[in-house]
Amino acid sequence: MPPGELSPYLRQHIDNPVDWYTWSDDAFARAAELDRPIFLSVGYSACHWCHVMAHESFEDPVVAARLNVAFVSIKVDREERPDVDAVYMEAVQSITGSGGWPMSVFLTPDRRPFYGGTYFPPHDHQGRPSFTTVLGALVDIWDNRRGEVEEQADELAAAIASRSIIETGPGATSPLASIAGAVPDLLTPAVRELSRRFDASWGGFGAAPKFPQPTLVDVALRQALRLGDTAAGADALAMATRTLDAMAAGGIHDHLGGGFARYATDHEWLVPHFEKMLYDQAGLLRAYLHGWQVTGNPDYLAVMEGIVSYVTRDLTATAGGIYSAEDADSEGVEGKFYVWTPEQVSQAMGTGPDADSTAAAICTWFDVTPGGNFEGATILRRPVGAPLGGPGPVESGRALLLAARSLRVRPGLDDKVLTEWNAMYASALAEAAAATGNEAWAASAVAIGEFLCANMIDAEGRWLRSWQPESGARHLAYAADHAWLVDCFTRLAELTGKAVWLTRATAAADDLITRFADTEGGGFFTTADDAERLIVRTKDVFDGATPSANAVSAYALARLGALTGDGRYTDEARRVIDLIGELLTRHPTAFAHSVLTADLLARGGTEIVITGDRPDLLAEVRRQWLPDAVLAWGEPTDSPLWDGREIDRAFVCRDYACRMPAGDVTTLAGQLADTT
Repeated sequence: MPPGELSPYLRQHIDNPVDWYTWSDDAFARAAELDRPIFLSVGYSACHWCHVMAHESFEDPVVAARLNVAFVSIKVDREERPDVDAVYMEAVQSITGSGGWPMSVFLTPDRRPFYGGTYFPPHDHQGRPSFTTVLGALVDIWDNRRGEVEEQADELAAAIASRSIIETGPGATSPLASIAGAVPDLLTPAVRELSRRFDASWGGFGAAPKFPQPTLVDVALRQALRLGDTAAGADALAMATRTLDAMAAGGIHDHLGGGFARYATDHEWLVPHFEKMLYDQAGLLRAYLHGWQVTGNPDYLAVMEGIVSYVTRDLTATAGGIYSAEDADSEGVEGKFYVWTPEQVSQAMGTGPDADSTAAAICTWFDVTPGGNFEGATILRRPVGAPLGGPGPVESGRALLLAARSLRVRPGLDDKVLTEWNAMYASALAEAAAATGNEAWAASAVAIGEFLCANMIDAEGRWLRSWQPESGARHLAYAADHAWLVDCFTRLAELTGKAVWLTRATAAADDLITRFADTEGGGFFTTADDAERLIVRTKDVFDGATPSANAVSAYALARLGALTGDGRYTDEARRVIDLIGELLTRHPTAFAHSVLTADLLARGGTEIVITGDRPDLLAEVRRQWLPDAVLAWGEPTDSPLWDGREIDRAFVCRDYACRMPAGDVTTLAGQLADTT
C-alpha cells in the first residue's frame, strides 16, 4: 500500500505485515501475472469488528505470510468506494444470506468472486471456520480444483447481475396508478407492516441488533399526521414516539456530548457499538425534528440541539466540511471513552460541598452502579419516558462529566469529508433551522453547502466524492452524492430564499439524469456512465442504514420539479417508482423512502409561494410540518410559481392551481390545514 494513502481506513493498515494493494489495475495485473486469487477486504475506519479482525489476523505475521505467499490482498474503504462494496456485498449475501463489515471476499484475477464472508475468527469456533482454515481451503481448491472455482465464479457473477435487476412480474402496474380516479393509499400497508414488526416495549422495528431507522419513524409520523385523532392515527403516532423516546433514553444516545451511536446490540437500545456516523446524526436530526413538529415535545428539540452541538464541536473541519465518523474504540478498548464507574463519577464532581450529593444524583439518574452494565462499567441511560433534562444537580453534574470526559483519549476520527453525508446533514440542518428559527443552524447549513460547492467540484465541473484536509477532493461522485446534493440545495433555497441554490439544485439534477439514468429500464445506476466498469453496473434501490440512492433521487427530483415547474424532474421521479413497482406495496419497509416519494407523487404536492417581505406569513408556513409541500420565497425565479403574483401575499397551490391569495396569517393557516 502506498505510504501516502489518504483514506483513514487504509492508513490504519499501512503498518500491517500484509502486503496490501489498493483497488487498482496494478493489483489485478499482479494477480494475473502470479496466477493467484485476490483477497478483497472491505471495511471502514469506525468499524469495531474490522479492528478486531485486523488485530487478530492482519497484524499476525503468520497469517500475513500466508496471504503474501498465496494471494494478492486488496484493502478498500467502503465509504470512498461504495460501488465496489455494493457489487461484492451482493456476492457475500448470495453465499451466506447476510452481509456486513468487515467484508472478506475472494476473487479471480478478472474480478469475479468465488467465495466470501464477513468476520472470520483466528481459531475455529462453534461451526465458524477460522481465517487460516478458510485460507488453507481456498489455496487447495485454487491449486487443485480450478474448474470448481471457475464454475462458482460464473454462478456468483450471474447472481450479482440478477440481484441488480428488479423483476415485478407479468402484468405489474405502477404503484401510482389510480383505480376509478381514487388516489392510491400507499402509507396504510406500510404502517400495517411496521405494526407487525414494532417492539411495543422498547420501540423500534424488529429484533436486536437494533438500528435507528429514521425513515420508518417518518412513515409512522406521516400517517399520524394524515389520520389525526383517529385510533389508527394514534397507533401510528405511538409507534413513532415510543421509538424516539426509547432511543433518546438508551445508551445508544450520548447523554453528555449529544448525538447517537450507529446501532444497539440489544433490544433496549442500551449497549451500542460505539462508533458515531455522520449519516446517523443527519437522519435522526430529521426524525426528531418531525417528531417535535408533530407533538411539540420539548425533549425532541433538546435531542436535536444535542446532535447539532456534537457535530459542530467534534466533527466540523476547520475548512468548513463535516468529518465522517468517530471510532468505537479508544486506547484499543471499545467504549472506553463513554463508560463510567461510580468512582469516576465522584472524581468528576470534584471536592466541593455538594460533590457527594451531585455524584449520587448522577448515579441514580443514569443508573451508574458498582457492577455496571457493560464490562464492569456503566453506559449512561435513563428510564424511557423520564424527562431528558434532570433535576438541577443532575444538569450541573452532567456538565462536569462532559468536562471530565473531554480530558480522556478520544476515539479515532475519520477525517474525510463525503459529499453524500455532508449534503444529507446540511439538508436536515436547513430544514431544522427553518422550523426552529435558529439562525446559527441556518448559517451552518449554508456554510456546508458553500463548502461543497467550493471544494467538491473538479476543473471539468464534475462532482467528487471524498475530500481530505491534506489533499483536497478525489473519486468521481456517485448517484447518491448527486441525489443528496439536489435535496440539500432545494432545502437551502427554501431556507434562504436565494435563487442561486435552486440554480445549483437544477445543475446537480441535470448531471444526475445525464450521467446516471437508465434510459431503458428506469431509475439510476450507482456509477456514472464514464466511471470504472465493474463486473456489474448496479442500482441502489433497497433502503439500508441510509435511504437508497434511487429513493433519494426520486424524492429530491419530485420536490425540485414542483419548485421549478420542470416536468422532466417529476417524470424521472415517476420512473424510479415505476421501476420498483409493486414491491412498494409487498415489501414497503425495504423501500420506505420510496413509499414516501410514491405517496407524494400519487397525492400531489403543495406549492407555497410567499411574495414580498412577509416574515409573518413565512413563519406560519414554517411553524408546522408540511411533508408534501415546497416553499418558494425571497428572490423570484423563472418558475411558473412566480408568474403574475400579487406582492406581499401567500399563495397555496396544487399543480400550480392556486387558492385565493392570503394576506394574513389566519387565512393562510386555514389554507395550510387542508394540505395534509
